[in-house]
Amino acid sequence: MLQQPISVSFNVNANQQITLGTGKIARQADGAVTVQQGNCIIMATVVANKDPKEGQDFFPLSVDYQEKFASAGRIPGSFFKREARLNDYEILTSRLIDRALRPLFPEDYLCDVQVLISLVSSDEEILPDSLACLAASAALAVSDIPIKEIISEVRIARVKGEFIINPTRTQLKDAEFEFIIAATEKNLMMVEGEAKECSEADLIKALELAHDAIRIQIKAQAELRAKAGVTTKRDYKKPEQNEEVKAKVYAFAKDRVYEISRKGSSKNERSEAYSVLKDEVIAHLGEEATDLEKKLAKKYYEDLKWEVVRNMILEDRIRLDGRKLDEIRPLAMETEPLPTPHGSALFTRGETQSLTTVTFGTKLDELLAETAAKSEYSKFILHYNFPPFSTGEVKMMRGPGRREVGHGNLAMRSLKQMMPGNEYAYTVRVVSDILESNGSSSMATVCAGSLALMDAGVPIPKHVSGVAMGLITREDGKYAILTDILGDEDHLGDMDFKVTGTRDGICGVQMDIKVDGLSMEVMREALEQARKGRLHILDAMYECIPAHRPEVKPHAPRMIKLIIDKEFIGAVIGPGGKIIQEIQRETGATVNIEEVGNTGEVSIFSASKESLDKAVAWVRGITATPEVGEVYEGPVKGIKEFGAFVEFMPGKQGLLHISEISWKRLESMEGLFKEGDMVKVKLVGLDPKTGKFKLSRKVLMPKPEPQPREPRNENPEQA
Repeated sequence: MLQQPISVSFNVNANQQITLGTGKIARQADGAVTVQQGNCIIMATVVANKDPKEGQDFFPLSVDYQEKFASAGRIPGSFFKREARLNDYEILTSRLIDRALRPLFPEDYLCDVQVLISLVSSDEEILPDSLACLAASAALAVSDIPIKEIISEVRIARVKGEFIINPTRTQLKDAEFEFIIAATEKNLMMVEGEAKECSEADLIKALELAHDAIRIQIKAQAELRAKAGVTTKRDYKKPEQNEEVKAKVYAFAKDRVYEISRKGSSKNERSEAYSVLKDEVIAHLGEEATDLEKKLAKKYYEDLKWEVVRNMILEDRIRLDGRKLDEIRPLAMETEPLPTPHGSALFTRGETQSLTTVTFGTKLDELLAETAAKSEYSKFILHYNFPPFSTGEVKMMRGPGRREVGHGNLAMRSLKQMMPGNEYAYTVRVVSDILESNGSSSMATVCAGSLALMDAGVPIPKHVSGVAMGLITREDGKYAILTDILGDEDHLGDMDFKVTGTRDGICGVQMDIKVDGLSMEVMREALEQARKGRLHILDAMYECIPAHRPEVKPHAPRMIKLIIDKEFIGAVIGPGGKIIQEIQRETGATVNIEEVGNTGEVSIFSASKESLDKAVAWVRGITATPEVGEVYEGPVKGIKEFGAFVEFMPGKQGLLHISEISWKRLESMEGLFKEGDMVKVKLVGLDPKTGKFKLSRKVLMPKPEPQPREPRNENPEQA
C-alpha cells in the first residue's frame, strides 16, 4: 500500500514559513521529500544499497545538487539545451551538504549511498542553497537508512547591524557577513562563509543564533518522520573483525609507531618509516596469514597510528614535526619570482607551497556564472590547481575536481573582501598552483594571492592571510588545539578549521567538525589561537611587501574606467559605431562602453600608456562640457567668407568669425587658414538664437595700443 502524502510546516523567522512534505513523489526511493518556501521548491531523494560491495573498505557517499533551468522558466544556454555537468555553484552547494551529512553515518557503514537534490521551482528572493541540506537530511530522516542523528543547515547574515536567518537575495546584497552553518541538535558540524572583517565575538554570536534556528528545523524533521511512521533503521552488514590479529598488530607496532611519531621528522621521512613498519607488521603475521588477515592488519595498523599520535599530542604536547601546539611552520615568501605575469608570488609554509600569478583583463574577460535563477558576471576570478606531484603522487590529469573548486572558492571569498569596487577597471584573474602540499594549501593560496595582488599593483588596502586549525579531543575531556595543521594532523584530528582575515578581522571561514560536544568555549579558544597565528603570518607578509605597488608593471596593460553622463553614450559610440571604431583604430586601444543606471561606463584598455592616454583624451573631449571662458586648440574644419569653423573639442565645432580672428580689420578670409590648421581659440559664448558656439582668436592676442593722433594746426596762415 502506497504511503499517503504528509507534511509539516514551521517558521524560522516571521513571514518565512517552510513546509516539508513526503509520500507524494519519488516513492520508490528509500526516502524522498520536498521543501517549500515561497515559490522555491526543492526535491531530495536518497537511496542506499542493502549490502556493501565485496571488499569495500570506505564509505561511498555521493551528493549532487542540481538546479533545473525550468524551475525559473529558462532554457539552458548550452549547445544541447539541457542541464549538463554541475557548475561551480552546484558543486559548492553539493560540498556543503556532503560535509554536513558524512559524519551522520556509522563508521562501520560501507554501503553505497546516493543523495540527489534538485531545485524544481525557483523564487526570485529565496536562496535555495540554505534549504538544500534541510531537504537532504529530511529525506534521510524518513528513510530506513541508518543515520545517527538529524541535522540541518541555515544561512545567517548581518545586515545593517541585524542578524537575519536565511536572508533574501535583496537583503544579502547589503550583508556585512554571511555564513552557512550545519548542526545537529547538540553540536555544530560545518561552517562556511565570508565577512568584511568581522570580529571573533560576532562569529560566535552568529553560530549561536544559527544553532537555535537549526534546532527548529530538526524538530520539524523529527515530526515528519513520526508522521511517516519510521521508527526503526535497517540492519546492515558490518566489516569483518579479528581481535587476535588486532592484538598482534598493537603489541608488535605500538612502541615503534610512537618512536617514529615523536621524532619530529619531515613528511617523507615519516611516511617512509611508517611504510617500512607496515611491511614488518604484515611479515610478523607469518606465512600462514590469509589475505583477509593481512588486509585487516593494515586497517588495524592505521587505527593504531591514529590512536598513538592523538595520545602523544594530548599527553606529551608533541606534534609530528616537533612543533609546539600554537607554532607556525617556517615561512618563506617572495614577490615577482616570475618576470612576465602581471603579478606573482611564491609562498612557502613548511612543506606547503603556492606559486600564484595575477593577470589583468578587460570587461570582455569577465566570468559568466549562470544558475537557474540568474546570470552574473564576475570581475574577480580565482582558480586553484592541485597537481599530483605536489604530494609526490602519480595520477591522471583531469579537470578540476570538487576539492579544487571548494578550496579555490574559499580563497576567492577571502581575498574578494579587500578588492576595489566596481570603479576598478580591470578584470583580475588569480591562479594558485600548489607545488608542495602538507597542510592547508588553500590557506597558502590566500597568502600567496594577497602578495601577488600587491605585487601586481591592485589597490588592495590590506594583506589577507589564513591559517588552518586542528583539534584533538578525548572522552575524558582533555583536548589540544593545533595551529597550522599538517596533512596527517588533519586526517587524525577532530576538526579542520580554516580562518582567513586581516589584522582587523575575519574575511573567511571554513570548518568541519568530526566530534560531538564541541563547546563554544573551545570554539572561542580556537578562534583566538587562529587570530594569533594569522597575525604572525601577516607580519611576515608585510615585511615582504608592505603595500601595493603604486603602478602596474611596465609590461602590464593599462586600463582606465571613465564615468560619463548617459546623454554622451551615443556621442562616444557614434552613428553605427563610427566614432568608437575610429578611436580604437587611431589609438590602438580597446574601448568598451555600457549603460549603468543613469551613467555610462567607458573602459579603455591598452598595452601602451601613450595609446591609453590618447584614447582617454579623445573620450574626455567628446564627453566634456564646453565652458565659456576656457581656451581650446583644434583644427580648422571649414572656411567661409564670414569666418572659419574650428573643432575646438572632439565632435564640437564653433564659428571663429572673421571679426574675431585679429584685432586688425580683415577684408576677406583669403590666405588666412587652410583646412587642418591648428588654431588656439577661446570659447566666448553661445549664439542665443542658434545655440552655436562662438569662438575668438583675437582675445588671446595682445590688444594693440591706440595710435596717437597728429596735433591739429590752428594758425590759418600756416594752414
